[in-house]
Amino acid sequence: MGVGRLEGKVAVITGAASGIGRASAGRFASEGARVVVVDLDEEAGATVANSIGGLFVRADVTVAEDVDRMYDTAIREFGGLDVCFNNAGISPPDDDSILTTGPDAWHRVQEVNLTSVYLCCKAGIARLLELGGGSVINTASFVAVLGSATSQISYSASKGGVLALSRELGVQFARRGVRVNALCPGPVNTPLLRELFAKDPQRAARRLVHVPMGRFGEPEEIAAAAAFLASDDASFITASTFLVDGGIHAAYVTPLDDDFTPLS
Repeated sequence: MGVGRLEGKVAVITGAASGIGRASAGRFASEGARVVVVDLDEEAGATVANSIGGLFVRADVTVAEDVDRMYDTAIREFGGLDVCFNNAGISPPDDDSILTTGPDAWHRVQEVNLTSVYLCCKAGIARLLELGGGSVINTASFVAVLGSATSQISYSASKGGVLALSRELGVQFARRGVRVNALCPGPVNTPLLRELFAKDPQRAARRLVHVPMGRFGEPEEIAAAAAFLASDDASFITASTFLVDGGIHAAYVTPLDDDFTPLS
């Protein structure tokens, strides 16, 4: 499990009150990091922070002043900053086909999913450069690298933007000690996904058939990948499209259940 890989590191994780962010806060802490849990949900965020011996900061990551404050709090309280995991995001039901998604839904998703990553990278990288470098992990998605007929158009566009932004920054700061990678999860068993699919089981089944592993990912599996990218084990990895998606990006025809033959 690599316990201790993040010993002595200070990590700021946004969207850390639930889902991938919550699992990552626990994983980072278990590997030795001091974690700043950032979210709008004060009760859930404080619960996560208390459970891992971390620090909760309420912040709206679409507001530059809040972003500056969360990083400055981390540096003031924990004495440094090593990892910026920019994970906050939304996927609201009114973001759907381009034919039905209105401008308000479009802009809201872009603000939370893409503009927030711009703000977090702008503020976070500036501080990492002052402090000697570190790792930036931006949550993109497998939909940044392939298309879907069950569209969430603003979400897909925002994650494509996160991927391009991460690649650019990874190249730009590669010789200055700051690594920037785009973490691209496949469909993950989070409250966000469960809520979406509970309303439309047929839509869930239509998506699941395309995953070669035959299941959705778990938040802990994405958290493990994030912990690796945050650690010095990933010291030669930057500007990458780091896919953790059960093989969905590479699949044309997926296995049937009766294709499985036990080895023994």
